[in-house]
Amino acid sequence: MFTGLIQAKSRVQSIVDDGHGGRRLVAVEPNMAPTMVLGESIAVNGVCLTVVAFTAETFDFQVGPETVQATTFGALTDGAALNLERALRVGDPIGGHFVSGHVDCVGSILERSTSGEWETVWFAHPPEFNDLLVMKGSVAIDGVSLTLAKVEPNKFAVMLIPHTLAHTTLGSKKVGDLVNLEFDLLAKHVQKLFRNLTVTV
Repeated sequence: MFTGLIQAKSRVQSIVDDGHGGRRLVAVEPNMAPTMVLGESIAVNGVCLTVVAFTAETFDFQVGPETVQATTFGALTDGAALNLERALRVGDPIGGHFVSGHVDCVGSILERSTSGEWETVWFAHPPEFNDLLVMKGSVAIDGVSLTLAKVEPNKFAVMLIPHTLAHTTLGSKKVGDLVNLEFDLLAKHVQKLFRNLTVTV
């Protein structure tokens, strides 16, 4: 479990196909790597991955075929920027919202507009997720916990503060770029509950 508060911005040192539909990802982050523990979970652009090897400056992940197909990792290239967050520990403050690291879909950036130091960014998403988005609700975009500023059919907008622009990959994303989207976990449980609810008279 994560909170969507990014702890480090990293980059891909290498990512190669494993010959079976998966990929091997090596990330560079010299401040975080020395404290890594083999087998620990890290949210990488919002995707929960397991550390399978590490050095003083890098750490490795095995990305399974399902993850390659369901996230932006299928299009990830060497040198690409990464958002990193370590798993939530008991007693840690929850500054964002509950993020599972299980991506629901891939979205894309529709529009960016600047007002002073802030930016409003619109994202497109598949229509089947419309019911999971509400004004002032939460969404994780490439692992970043954000508040929904506007919600319309098949798209939504968030406002990015200077800190988010500077310390996450969202500051350098361009119109048309793909992002990993994870919608609010509680909203998904409520949606399922009401879909299965049988009303009797």
